[in-house]
Amino acid sequence: MLRRVLSIASSAPLLGLLLAASASPADAQLPGTRAPGAPTTLTAEQQAARAIYKEIVEINTADSVGSVTRAAEVVAARFRAAGFPAADVNIVGPADAPTKHNLVVRYRGKGRGKPILLLAHLDVVQALRADWPRDPFTFIEEDGYFWGRGVSDDKSMCAMFIANLLRYKREGWVPERDLILALTADEEGGDHNGVTWLIENRRDLIDAEYAINEGGGGTLQDDKPLLHSIQAAEKVYGDFTFTVHNTGGHSSVPRKDNAIYSLAQALLKVQQYTFPVELNPVTTAFFAQTAKVEMPSLAAAMRALVANPADAEAARVLSTDPRYASMLRTTCVATMLSGGHAPNALPQTAKANVNCRIVPSSKASQVHAELVRIVNDSSVVITGDRADRNDGALPVHPVLLRATETLTKKMFGDIPVIPTMSTGATDGYRLRNVGIPTFGVSGIFSAPGETNAHGRNEKLRVKSFYDGLDFLYELVKQVAGPGQPVS
Repeated sequence: MLRRVLSIASSAPLLGLLLAASASPADAQLPGTRAPGAPTTLTAEQQAARAIYKEIVEINTADSVGSVTRAAEVVAARFRAAGFPAADVNIVGPADAPTKHNLVVRYRGKGRGKPILLLAHLDVVQALRADWPRDPFTFIEEDGYFWGRGVSDDKSMCAMFIANLLRYKREGWVPERDLILALTADEEGGDHNGVTWLIENRRDLIDAEYAINEGGGGTLQDDKPLLHSIQAAEKVYGDFTFTVHNTGGHSSVPRKDNAIYSLAQALLKVQQYTFPVELNPVTTAFFAQTAKVEMPSLAAAMRALVANPADAEAARVLSTDPRYASMLRTTCVATMLSGGHAPNALPQTAKANVNCRIVPSSKASQVHAELVRIVNDSSVVITGDRADRNDGALPVHPVLLRATETLTKKMFGDIPVIPTMSTGATDGYRLRNVGIPTFGVSGIFSAPGETNAHGRNEKLRVKSFYDGLDFLYELVKQVAGPGQPVS
């Protein structure tokens, strides 16, 4: 949900919502810049993965207007044709939402340990044809990029997992433990989130030691790998509604108690307020390690803040960069506004949505109380339906961390592997809340903001797709156990 669109290293499984928000939108949206490194000829494995990628990108899976079920059925047919038992290929979901069904595939291993869950979402953010210079659901390769809605968030990772499981099957690889692939609905929004449905109705299908998800990835600087991140925490999404009611009246007789003015003053107070710094083990490690590769002024502030989280000057310097400002603290911002009912009448109602991204160490109820305190106006009613949840930062599973470090060095050079907290949301928190640790790692590298996930002309480097394909192929083999080919 960029998701997706995150932290300093990935939007959906890619560079992330956090970086996407900080880059130039014009450069992200317009074709013309060539990305280097795209292969001129494809291996058989790359051709197979590209065909899967194209097929699922060209199925509209946006909320309300598309069908995740259709994409799930197309992918399921591939697994059945490859010889997966029917009992291990399940399309499941809510009976009252026939277009919101999820695909869960089990790849059988030797049963030595709990399964590893490979999680990706098939749904995408809506894309209006009129907003795009070409059909957003046509898969295009041009200028070293793949273009189309979902190519970065999150159908690239879907295609990689699908292609790699089919490849394991062809090669006869038997892992030590089962692998579970879950391709889900409504991660980007909607009323039938696939992960929630599976937890509540078919936990048996997805129960695992831990999950590999979107939310992590690599950062490029001058087309060279700078760092590789593993998402180990994420901020909590929360919407709060600010409402002012008034008796209204004739606009020719204005009064001071104007609903729109009261609401505007409340929103200005939110704009002017800065939540306190709240670091956690993941963000502390992130800043400590990122200081090794950041520009000197920001690196010095990072080191100072790690040494003393109460260092106000270090926090001020870091906050000049929107990417880091959001990682330091809870943020709240007005995103929607409505008010009044007629041009010649005093407003009877004014309403705004304030979207907050809450650090894992805080709670929605605490943020609600703080907003009430900040506004300090009884005429402004602040409501929110986000329940408190415990989203503590997790240490990265040691086997996954070692494998990621080893493969990163082998494929991308001697760059740091850094735990990160996504500032956007993924489905990882839903699994963490029920005891399935979830980590975002992909091997997909992007320059800051270039994927434009959720925006117009979403794209992903061709080279990055094939690099991610190879990275995840090797990563899953390493963490699932060596196994032995069968004759």
